[in-house]
Amino acid sequence: MPTTPDQHQQFLIALKESIAKNSLSKLILSKPNGAEPDLLRIVIRQVMIKNQPQLSFVYSYKTRDITKNFALSEGTGLITKLLGNSFKNANLFTTDEELQINFSKKGKPMLHRNKSTESAAPSHEHNREKQRYLELDRPFLVELGVTNTQHQLIPSMSRKWKQINKFIELFQRSFDSSSLKEKEKESVQVLDFGSGKGYLTFAIHDFINNSRNIKAQVTGVELREEMVQLCNSATAKLHLDGLHFHHGDVRSYAPETIDVMIALHACDIATDYAIHMGIRSNAAIIMCAPCCHKEVRPQMHNPVILQPLLQYGVHKGQEAEMVTDTLRALLLEASGYETQILEFVSLEHTSKNKMILAVKRSNASAKPETLAQIKALKAFYGITEQRLESLLLAETTFSNND
Repeated sequence: MPTTPDQHQQFLIALKESIAKNSLSKLILSKPNGAEPDLLRIVIRQVMIKNQPQLSFVYSYKTRDITKNFALSEGTGLITKLLGNSFKNANLFTTDEELQINFSKKGKPMLHRNKSTESAAPSHEHNREKQRYLELDRPFLVELGVTNTQHQLIPSMSRKWKQINKFIELFQRSFDSSSLKEKEKESVQVLDFGSGKGYLTFAIHDFINNSRNIKAQVTGVELREEMVQLCNSATAKLHLDGLHFHHGDVRSYAPETIDVMIALHACDIATDYAIHMGIRSNAAIIMCAPCCHKEVRPQMHNPVILQPLLQYGVHKGQEAEMVTDTLRALLLEASGYETQILEFVSLEHTSKNKMILAVKRSNASAKPETLAQIKALKAFYGITEQRLESLLLAETTFSNND
């Protein structure tokens, strides 16, 4: 008997049961295979609108979000139509369990179940209050379309608002544990590579100036000229001193001083160049969300015992990401940074949700055991080159020849 209807149907049954029991936290449809090339994912939640339960669909495109609300029966029918056809991956989060289903190129489903990590029943209020590290009345939020002129959050931007707050939360913790707070600097130099529409760039400028009462000199660097023009126009309109956007990339833009280096979703080795610039500039804080790990993967030789695990492409890609980012974290440690690898935002915002967060230590000397770990990890996988290490080895201050 074919297995395709069984696992597919199990997933849909679990979804309908979670809706009936009010235990649905969220459903994420990803890996689109439909006719809309700019559509990245759909995040679905159960909400109450005018005292009626509905399913809220947030369609996430490359440059915008669109929210559509459906009655429960209509929404579940649409999900049934989309799953396995327009979307090849889905993650269902309930208070009881977490389910993931993937469809192969031939349409064969693979269903995985895990215990739920949700600690409480989900709220179905349409406008839930979140912990805020910025206030909604900030003028830049109106200019960037996050809030309306009455400083109310635009529903389709709720995910972006959550991302901004998470970013500022992480930055605040890093700032308070860094030398920037200890020295009480008169100004802080921030460089944001791949600044895009500037949501986080404007936010960090606002936070440093208004929450820390320190003059911020913030530069966003972006390859897309239209984004640079858009952000500089908003900066001029709001009369924001110390905020500027520059057309360029991580290899062409090299300021003299960096206190905080940010590079979110810099593709492949661009992350290595960004981290290297932060290290070379003796930045107090380095924040990176790596993307597209291509350099190390073709070099890796895996031992025979791991072959059954790594015969699946998705596992091999995840392994390459772990190895690449672990080497980056260890190299940061060896360069005098206290380093963490953590989840930046949940998968509902982006599938590239890992962040490397590094804060400069007062004692910046490299630990011999860290250099040994780098060497051993490369030897185990047969890695001959990792770009950040190569860039650091070109500096006279770094050596891994123990």
